[in-house]
Amino acid sequence: MNADRWEHFRHEADMGVRGFGGTMAQAFEQAAVALTAVITNPTNVAATRSVEARCQADDPEILLFDWLNAVVLSMATRHMLFSRYEVRIEGDSLAGKLWGETVEVERHEPAVEVKGATFTELKVARTPDGRWLAQCVVDV
Repeated sequence: MNADRWEHFRHEADMGVRGFGGTMAQAFEQAAVALTAVITNPTNVAATRSVEARCQADDPEILLFDWLNAVVLSMATRHMLFSRYEVRIEGDSLAGKLWGETVEVERHEPAVEVKGATFTELKVARTPDGRWLAQCVVDV
């Protein structure tokens, strides 16, 4: 299984998000798609506007934590949902682009509000097949 992908995993009252990719950046992108999918079906979100997010951390796991929280903050402050992400990681810096649209409650039918990423189950690592995994539990 070599395709970039995302998935959820259950964690008590919260939800785990997990991204897989050929690079760490692609795994971070897929983790962000999984975050969107906690709220709504990402395929129902048009990628009509883009915003940028930047993070910096010495540790890849903290970088993922900061990245997902930057996505949550952008959703909350801009009243948007995002369906497409582009991440560039150089050293300890992440530059991200988020594409989406303003929330339309009737069309997007948001299920829950994600309050933020947590340190629970936080992991950025290579999988046995050489791909990248990026995951954590998000507070809903």
